[in-house]
Amino acid sequence: MRIVIAGGHGQIALRLERLLAARGDEAVGVIRDPQQSEELRSAGAEPVVLDLESATVDQAADVLRGADAVVFAAGAGPNSGAARKDTVDRGAAVLFADAAERAGVRRYVVVSSMGADPGHPGDEVFDVYQRAKGEADAYVRSRGALEWTILRPGMLTNDAGTGRVALAASTGRGPVPRDDVAATLLELLDTPATAGLTLELISGDKPVPVAVRDVAGN
Repeated sequence: MRIVIAGGHGQIALRLERLLAARGDEAVGVIRDPQQSEELRSAGAEPVVLDLESATVDQAADVLRGADAVVFAAGAGPNSGAARKDTVDRGAAVLFADAAERAGVRRYVVVSSMGADPGHPGDEVFDVYQRAKGEADAYVRSRGALEWTILRPGMLTNDAGTGRVALAASTGRGPVPRDDVAATLLELLDTPATAGLTLELISGDKPVPVAVRDVAGN
């Protein structure tokens, strides 16, 4: 498969790129900073430089043409202000969804946030982030041409992955290693029957393939 990943230099994206490359798939990482290109190549991915805050839908669609699936894993980052939560966490996800439709790529997997909600209250930056992610998720769900799956991990850690997770429409809060988020994304890409699902993910006791199979089509 050819998988295009927005936010290709992110911690989850780099892990996913390594997993895809290891099994012979073609990973394409969309990045804003060309200096990150070598790290993507080291992960086995093809870097494509495109600033999703200023790109047009046509420019993004050109990157997506010929892809089998898209993973939106971009984010403004923890040190960014409220304005970039809107332009990246919401705006770039909307742009990429429109671009996927234009390019004819139906499979669209989103890395969202547990608690994302367009109506999330509050004025802190994290509140703005949760609203932005919620608005992006709602937009993606509205696109009838997309076979979308939205993944909402719990508190991300850099602990070594266990390969065992809890995956459901509602899991309750908890931590999850980034390794296991990437492994779950890979399994979701391989399981088209998860299209139309919004899923929460935390560490648990089910092997990732079993967890994904259990929710597929539900």
